[in-house]
Parts: sequence; structure tokens; C-alpha cells
Amino acid sequence: MNDEQLIADLHSRWVFGWERNEGDAPFDFRRTFGEFYDFSSPDVRLYDDFDPEQRVATTAAGYGSIWEPNFHTMISAHHAVDDGPHVIADHDLAASTLTFVARITMPDVTTDIRTTTSLVWRRTPDGWRIVREHNSTKVLPAGEPVNGSAKESSHAAPKHFPGRYGGKRGIGENDSCRAG
Repeated sequence: MNDEQLIADLHSRWVFGWERNEGDAPFDFRRTFGEFYDFSSPDVRLYDDFDPEQRVATTAAGYGSIWEPNFHTMISAHHAVDDGPHVIADHDLAASTLTFVARITMPDVTTDIRTTTSLVWRRTPDGWRIVREHNSTKVLPAGEPVNGSAKESSHAAPKHFPGRYGGKRGIGENDSCRAG
């Protein structure tokens, strides 16, 4: 497997690390994503606009602390890859972009989203690790179809989401949560 194929596989598996099913063990960011993020790098920058505070985490552990509280109350999160991953790789750095759709179910609401995620990977002695992340998310309006080529996980949301919200919402804003 060449570096581009390896990064494509890592990015795809990363998406499904955010999967949650009712009754799962409590979400532990480091346990789930230890093989993906560089937890020892001093120059990590991780951002997701679905965070209502729009924080930029400078450590992988800090990024996990943004998402863990909501994943502890989440009932489920199911994902499907809509496009990608698209990868370029050099000797020590690689970049990948992927678009996914997800259905997030909280105790009081279900929200459907489409997210474009861009990751920068650095080759470390332990393998390729994420050192940069930028996610842009849109809450899908009710009934918006998803690209018919979406590749689903075994527990993924259907290819056509009957979403409930048309406006963008993030964690802690009313009743929505992050899945990606």
C-alpha cells in the first residue's frame, strides 16, 4: 500500500471513529483516536466550525475535551462518506479531504449534517498522525438528499436524510451535536 492509499484508509477509518450506537461504552477520545492524532506534538492545530465557541485546539487532548461531553450524552451518530478521500502525500507530510454526512441523535433531537473535513498528516515514528484539522459543517434542511455515491458504514444513516433543521447549529446551541 503506498502513502496515498494508506492516508485514504486512515481518513476513512477516522470518520467512522465518530460512530456511536445506543448503549456504547462512554466515549474516550484518546482511546478512540490514539492511532490518528499526534498527542505529543507541540504544533497541533485542530478546528471544527460545529463547535459553537469556534475554538482552535493546540493539542489533541484539548480537541478531545471539546467533544467528549456531548458524546457522553449522545444516543447515536451514524456516518456515510459522500466524497473522497482525496489525498496528496510527500515524504513526511500528507493532506486529505473527505466529505461525509451524518445523523446525530441526542435524547431530544435528531440532526443531519454534511461536513467537509481536511486533515494534514505528519509521518512520525509511530506512523502517520493528524497535526492539522479543519472541518466545515452544514446542517441539512429537511428532506435534502445525499449524493447517491455515499459509502456507508454498517450502521450508517440512510442516503436520504429527513433532517429537522435548516439553520447551522453547533454543540450546546439548542439541541444539536457534533459528529465529525
